Amino acid sequence: MKYGKIVLAGGNGYLGAVLAKHFSRLADEVIILSRKPQAAAGNIKTLLWDGQTPGDWATSLQGADLLVNLCGKNVNCRYTPKNKKEIISSRLIPTRLLGEVIKSLQNPPKLWINITSATIYRHAEDRPQDELTGEIGDGFSIEVCKAWESSFFENETPKTRKVALRMGIVLGLKDGAFPRLLNLVKLGMGGKQGSGEQYVSWVHELDAAGSIEWLLNHNEIEGIINCTAPEPIKNHVFMRSIRKAYGINFGLPAPAWLLAIGAKIIGTETELILKSRWVKPRGLLNNGFEFKYAKIDEAVKGLRAEG
Repeated sequence: MKYGKIVLAGGNGYLGAVLAKHFSRLADEVIILSRKPQAAAGNIKTLLWDGQTPGDWATSLQGADLLVNLCGKNVNCRYTPKNKKEIISSRLIPTRLLGEVIKSLQNPPKLWINITSATIYRHAEDRPQDELTGEIGDGFSIEVCKAWESSFFENETPKTRKVALRMGIVLGLKDGAFPRLLNLVKLGMGGKQGSGEQYVSWVHELDAAGSIEWLLNHNEIEGIINCTAPEPIKNHVFMRSIRKAYGINFGLPAPAWLLAIGAKIIGTETELILKSRWVKPRGLLNNGFEFKYAKIDEAVKGLRAEG
């Protein structure tokens, strides 16, 4: 095997499953830290933790090649005071806990990647936002991201390299945004959302996993890295690409006022759809990472072929 041990904290969600599958073919063992027990599947096993206190799970970090922290309550909800508190605490508490445990280990993970969010940048329709020249935005989601990254970098871990991976919208068939958008398309409601001019910064799930493995093998890279495809596209182009791939010629548009009503009904926020995320992965591109899916049409066609 290429690697020894890969640990995925909070890895029982969609992206965790993608990473577990990817690394199970490459590593001796993949360990998922989860609040829910799960039977072992080949070399993938689950250890219980509460994400708040040290425990026996801490020994699993000893000698790991890679730790990926995926903890955090799903932001696809209404921003009530209760949900806001849970969104923040579910990110900061496990991150700080992992930092404290890593500092106490004799042989800590070689690399610790914290999956954060590309939504940390401002609403941008004028120019792309990258790791060097990007401007941090305002609002609840951005404040969460800022506190999240601060909690990640506050502990010095001299034996463990750290990367905050600002992830775009991950596209895959099994979960996340794509199946929901595809359902809208199939129902004839897959037109532009809002003005349709807002940018979507996306990444195919295979490139999300591939970039994490690539970072594991590039010891010179640390700090902030954007994980988005090199060609962000506008919302109306994104929706048209899905319709085209599935042979559907028409899709009703959803104006902003209608989205606001719908968001209240299904318990989410329109920000997730209407904010323009124009993010560029300067760090990956300048250091030679090659995307399997750089263009949205290729990515959507690939997803349809899988289905």
